[in-house]
Amino acid sequence: MKRYLYFTLTLVFLTFWSSCRKDFEFTPSTGNLQFSKDTVYLDTVFTNISSSTYSFKVYNESIEDIVIPSLKLGLGESSSYRLSVDGVPGKIFQDVQIQAKDSIFIFVESTIDFNNFDNPDRNFLYTDKIEFDTNSNLQTVELVTLVQDAIFIYPNRNSTTKVIETLILNVDGQYTGTEIQGRELLQEELIFTNKKPYVIYGFATVPVGETLTIEAGARLHFHENSGLIISKSASLHVNGAYSNNQDLLENEVIFEGDRLEPDFANTPGQWGTIWLVEGSYNNIINHATIKNATVGILSDGNSDAINNKLTVTNTQIYNSSVYGILGRRSSIFGENVVINNAGRSSFAGTFGGKYNFTHSTIVNYWDNGFRQFPALLLNNFVIDENNTTAITTLAEANFNNCIIYGNDNPEIQIDELEDDATSFNFKFTNCLIRFDNSRSNITGDNYDLEDTNNYESNIFNEDPNFLNTDLNQFIIGEESAAINKGLVSFSTQVPIDILNVNRTSATDIGAYQHVVFPNEDN
Repeated sequence: MKRYLYFTLTLVFLTFWSSCRKDFEFTPSTGNLQFSKDTVYLDTVFTNISSSTYSFKVYNESIEDIVIPSLKLGLGESSSYRLSVDGVPGKIFQDVQIQAKDSIFIFVESTIDFNNFDNPDRNFLYTDKIEFDTNSNLQTVELVTLVQDAIFIYPNRNSTTKVIETLILNVDGQYTGTEIQGRELLQEELIFTNKKPYVIYGFATVPVGETLTIEAGARLHFHENSGLIISKSASLHVNGAYSNNQDLLENEVIFEGDRLEPDFANTPGQWGTIWLVEGSYNNIINHATIKNATVGILSDGNSDAINNKLTVTNTQIYNSSVYGILGRRSSIFGENVVINNAGRSSFAGTFGGKYNFTHSTIVNYWDNGFRQFPALLLNNFVIDENNTTAITTLAEANFNNCIIYGNDNPEIQIDELEDDATSFNFKFTNCLIRFDNSRSNITGDNYDLEDTNNYESNIFNEDPNFLNTDLNQFIIGEESAAINKGLVSFSTQVPIDILNVNRTSATDIGAYQHVVFPNEDN
């Protein structure tokens, strides 16, 4: 009975309250709106590529419910900006309501065609404004976007079926169709200059027998699931040079994603890889930065080649979601190479091969989740999809005057499957390595650190004293254990460090000679 009485009284109260409540009455705004931003800067975008979505809030600080009679882009329907006002898309709005002491969100994005504007430069500012009300009540929020012109490389699309072109690759001498979207580069596209950045959709392939030459200062930007493929009998020559301004890197060749907003500056896995397929040869990469890929460089085959399949020098590779460099029965020679921040290993020499690195810094400070593998992985086998294991020769894997470190332990893994028909040869000489086996839980002859056939004059578990691992800054400071511990015979082979500093008079381990770090208190 009491429950029934309570329910009846509640119902009567609600009926009485709703019958007495007046509908909201909105009065026109009087130019007293408040904004969370007076200017919205949409970060740099390439022509015809949509920006990220940016937002700001519009506040009604008054005690009255108001209506904004007109809310529109200054350029109206012709504007290259797009708005969403409280969830409603458009460019021109009327009678936008905001209740007393409340606010609404406005979202802004843009897609701008550089070719629609008469501008001789590679970059220009595109501006518009959002106008709230008119005449004496007019208030505005400015919109600014830096637009960058570029050379676009797209796979072809069939005009009838709309199907995007996929690649046919030479695999073990057989031309095989794939599901990889992309196309072969044309003859006139085989030199990338520094005149404009390149934006690549799908995989751009260097044709059989051709060479892609990339000039100093070139910028390559890859869309999602895009990259470069260097075909059989083809080559890649990246001809970067030392940059006097280490902030601008004006002569460096940079490979990265096509999202230029700051939020994407260090996001791993934005694009695919630079894939050197089996049979490609004489690939040379000098003074390059390769960042935010899935695999920075994937090098397949050619382990028995007289000359190295890949020579990589004075190059940084970081923020790879899987591997920085992955060699599969390949032949790679590296000097002054810095690799960091990979979801698995920064360097992996798998299924045997031939690998030689001198004065390199191979580290892994991955902090985007669990990492299964160490900074450096070597093995001589592969297991296919049928769970069949194949073993091949690790002809040599030499690491000289290198730092191999990271935020895990151990940072080297030597996996050998024994087979009488194969050999397994590796050696670390004068390296600074993170490998703490104080619990003796890592076993096997390949981890006998006293065996001078595999380990000679190395330093274990001492501080490399890097400048800033979070920012991929691996220059070493005055307290580094690597100072003057390199073998001079190796430094004479690589007399200049990655920053163009002479290292022959006092040889530090790694890609950098040490410096005095700036005093943060000053």
